[in-house]
Amino acid sequence: MIRSFAFTTQGRLHTKNIEMFLMPTLLADTNLFLWVDLENPTPEETKEVLEQIFHFHPLSIEDCVQTSPSPKVEEYSPKEGDMFTPYLFMVIHAVDYRRADGCFGTSELNFFLGKNFLVTFHEEALRSVSSVEERAVSGTMNIARAPDRVAHSLLDTLVDNYKPALDELSLEIAEIEDLAFQKPSKETLNKILQVKKEVLHLRQIIGPQREVLKRFANGEFKLVRPHLVPYFRDIYDTLFHIGELAQGYTDSLTGILQVYLNMSSNQTGEVVKLLTLITVITTPLMMIGTWYGMNFKDMPELEHAHAYPIAGACMILSTLATYIYFKIKKWF
Repeated sequence: MIRSFAFTTQGRLHTKNIEMFLMPTLLADTNLFLWVDLENPTPEETKEVLEQIFHFHPLSIEDCVQTSPSPKVEEYSPKEGDMFTPYLFMVIHAVDYRRADGCFGTSELNFFLGKNFLVTFHEEALRSVSSVEERAVSGTMNIARAPDRVAHSLLDTLVDNYKPALDELSLEIAEIEDLAFQKPSKETLNKILQVKKEVLHLRQIIGPQREVLKRFANGEFKLVRPHLVPYFRDIYDTLFHIGELAQGYTDSLTGILQVYLNMSSNQTGEVVKLLTLITVITTPLMMIGTWYGMNFKDMPELEHAHAYPIAGACMILSTLATYIYFKIKKWF
């Protein structure tokens, strides 16, 4: 699917759903800015837009079409024989946490940012893209006055969408903490380890993205106008805060894991203590029963008329005395 929009320098929508053959003409108009959004395009659509209309560098097209494991940003300047104008190519990832699966899902978003154009490429429908498209078309806050403004809005919305995922993760950690205190079972341990793994995955996503946005926050790129740099710095600060939250979640899960291990150790200790007490309390029974169970011919007690009740009374009294002793010592 290809969505295309042309905006004036005042941020008003000039036209949308532009025919392919008209795009080069609109690109040549300095009073217009062209935004082309490719969502799960066909190979033919990808080739026509990225190669034939915008003439992007083959390496950036390759990085765009193939899944990139980590975010990055690269600046391309035309050399002799190149047909493209200077542009930035950026790979960023949207994040969604699904509690049902207990894992973070990532969706890749690719940017081609030029002086008077923005091309976005993504395989899946993204809330951040659809939200910014609606605001740009309706003229909200004039975000479509320039490509760097729209790029900022996309990044800002994408980072804001981390918050619902973090809220879901926070609820999941709270539930796991309750389970660790109340029902420290093997399933609880598996949940702790699974969520800890996903938090590590989140940190691995955030770290490189933070480095990418840091370059924008430092005003490294000429295609981002200086007065917009503080806004990119604000996105960087938000992502930095999210990274700190992820670190806090890691520490919390480490603490929960330690609590779980302590609770499991305490349960094991209680079981061992109970078995030890049972063993010690029943020791007189076993000693007397074992002694008189030998049945040697010359054992004098075997001929005694009251041997059986005397042995039974000894067992009961010795067992009771052991029980009372432990009770006085408050061992149970």
